[in-house]
Amino acid sequence: MNTPAEPPPAVRPYGDTSDDGMVQLSFTLPLPHGPLAEAAALQLARRMGIERPLLVHARPVGTEFGFFVVYGAVTHRVELDSVDVLEREYPLLSAQEVDETLHHGLGRELVVVGACIGTDAHTVGIDAILNIKGFAGQKGLEYYHSMRVVNLGAQVAVADLVRRAVSERADAVLVSQAVTQRDAHLTNVRELSAELDVAFTGRPRPLLVVGGPRFDPGMAAELGADRVFGRGTTPDDVASYLAHALTCGRAAATDDRSAV
Repeated sequence: MNTPAEPPPAVRPYGDTSDDGMVQLSFTLPLPHGPLAEAAALQLARRMGIERPLLVHARPVGTEFGFFVVYGAVTHRVELDSVDVLEREYPLLSAQEVDETLHHGLGRELVVVGACIGTDAHTVGIDAILNIKGFAGQKGLEYYHSMRVVNLGAQVAVADLVRRAVSERADAVLVSQAVTQRDAHLTNVRELSAELDVAFTGRPRPLLVVGGPRFDPGMAAELGADRVFGRGTTPDDVASYLAHALTCGRAAATDDRSAV
């Protein structure tokens, strides 16, 4: 059996030959397509650290913008010992293992309320995690016997989601955000976190789990979320996290509904 090679201490992009640093960059400038816009695109590439940039594609976007593709070698390299990686701190469980963990840890159904908030109408992400059909060959959370899922769909106001979380006595609130213009996804999550804090004053707040292609998983604390998932997240990832978080620390703080 071949032993995997040790990674080098630093890396550069690979284009035509090893370590040549070649990259392809695309962007739009608020200039009509023409000689000035093309020259500005090349100057921008140079200032970004691209050596000998080549303008390989340029076309107008309407009458006031230009779209450009630049090819060249970057001067930078990445020192791998300086790269921070958020490691998964919980085991990845099967659906049966999740059900058994929650059955023994909670003794009742885990209640999940999910939505796309604000003006976001993109339900693909939240449906992939919650709907029984799931994603990437994995069943969504509706499939789990240990969970009760309330999917509110798209364009849900933050206040409405919080009220539903209270009325459903949610253990977890799941939010998917694809609309990111002007950092709307960050603003919406911070607002949701603050309103959950107020609504659940004096009692355990539901886990706030956020996902979307533009989120940085390392921003959870900054956003007031318990967990942030990025692109490629599967239902198993989320289910395993919920089982871990609610039976290894949060369960003790959750009210015993069966006693009510």
